[in-house]
Amino acid sequence: MKRNRLRELLNEGKPTLGIHVLSTWPGIIEVIGYSRAFDYVEYVGEYSSFSLEQMDNFGRAIELFPDMSAMMKVEEQTRGFIAARAIDSGIQNVLFTDCRSADDVRECVRFVRSETPEAGGIHGYGMRRSAGYGVGATPADWVKNMDDVVIAIMIEKKGALENLEEILSVEGVDMVQFGPADYSISIGKPGQVRDPEVQKAHQLMIETALKKGVAPRVEISSFEQANPFIEMGVRHFCIGWDTGIIFQWCRQQGQAMRDLLASK
Repeated sequence: MKRNRLRELLNEGKPTLGIHVLSTWPGIIEVIGYSRAFDYVEYVGEYSSFSLEQMDNFGRAIELFPDMSAMMKVEEQTRGFIAARAIDSGIQNVLFTDCRSADDVRECVRFVRSETPEAGGIHGYGMRRSAGYGVGATPADWVKNMDDVVIAIMIEKKGALENLEEILSVEGVDMVQFGPADYSISIGKPGQVRDPEVQKAHQLMIETALKKGVAPRVEISSFEQANPFIEMGVRHFCIGWDTGIIFQWCRQQGQAMRDLLASK
């Protein structure tokens, strides 16, 4: 069964770097893999359309690159079903959205972990890709893989910040990330992501996570944005979105070509 590179790096206390994609096309995964620049690819399923077959193909593409794993960002509604099917497709790690309390987070952990006395989860063994369809891996192998799933939690609601220390104390939480857009909405300041109250909440989340021994992750658009967070102690980043990269290239290069043609 495939190594979980993200889990290995977290266990070793090393930095991690991911990239976001909204496309389920396996070719995108292959191109990213050939760059040898990233430890994992996050499929932002919350913002995209997908089928179970597409998730299987996503998992197959990831397996071409032993030193790269995958994560899926899972929306609140039906998150138990989506998380289990993503993991069983070979997307080895999960980012859960819209949690507001420690009980919400405990439920997310239970969705991921196997139903053994030790793990205490409710994720049942199925003859899917992660289990080699019942012939390529043993149930014991599958249980070990479920133990290795990295569970990340978005801290993006007012309630989540109010319950932050309790959430960070939930066994099984490996990583947290602040969501400024949703947080700004939940405090009545929609879209004001640079507002001092929002920025202060982000800083508090990072400082508290570091104190509690949970890895804070930050999303950035370019490496130039990383230094302030690195100085705070952050070592885990997810950088760029496929849609944003294409948009920026089209706008810059397209306009430059139009300006060039207009000047002739």
